[in-house]
Amino acid sequence: MSSVAQIVTPKQGAEADVRPRVGIVVFPGSNDDRDMASALAGLGAEVEMVWHRDRTLPEGLTGVAIPGGFSYGDYLRAGAMARFSPVMRQVEARAATGLPVLGVCNGFQILCESGLLPGALVPNRDRRFVCRDVWVRVEDPGRFDAGLSPGRELEIPIKHARGAYMIDLKRPARVALRYAGPNPNGSNDAIAGVVSEAGNVLGLMPHPEHAVDPLLGSTDGAPLLRAFLAGCRGDGTEA
Repeated sequence: MSSVAQIVTPKQGAEADVRPRVGIVVFPGSNDDRDMASALAGLGAEVEMVWHRDRTLPEGLTGVAIPGGFSYGDYLRAGAMARFSPVMRQVEARAATGLPVLGVCNGFQILCESGLLPGALVPNRDRRFVCRDVWVRVEDPGRFDAGLSPGRELEIPIKHARGAYMIDLKRPARVALRYAGPNPNGSNDAIAGVVSEAGNVLGLMPHPEHAVDPLLGSTDGAPLLRAFLAGCRGDGTEA
């Protein structure tokens, strides 16, 4: 699979001049990569698909997204094998320099396994796969706060079997999102997503890419993805 495959949605006006360029990392078993590409392109991004075996990231990227799915079949545990893919060395190095990185569901699991985010994702409290819309409340989204004021609530779907976020509460993570309704998976302190200390790496279990079209029941994922793209353009608030 070529890393130069591209999906572009033209935009008109000033936004087209600052269109962020986002690489979407694809692993064996990724199944939300095209959904993420479609959602980000529809919101004005230039998108490049990046194969997990690539040893370099495409030039000119202003952000990276790691989509949901079941990388490497979730063998060992979710994200445990994907962290060793060659491309992750580049993601880790670029994240350390401040490159915005978004991980959704399996992407969140991979970011935790790679050490880019603290904590771990373990099997849901009832050991069952859960798939439904949930409400989440914005807490501290780090650099991705454009239009996401603390306290804002969003309705976004989840679909996971290993989504309970565990963290040492004596050394708390920087919480980006919390479940606003019933805790669907047993996560510590109802945490739905966290952001790195530097504020440029965001991981979350809900799927904003599946909540950008009113035909799907909610468009609440769009503000979150727009905030990520604003961070990729560098026009979000610095953390």
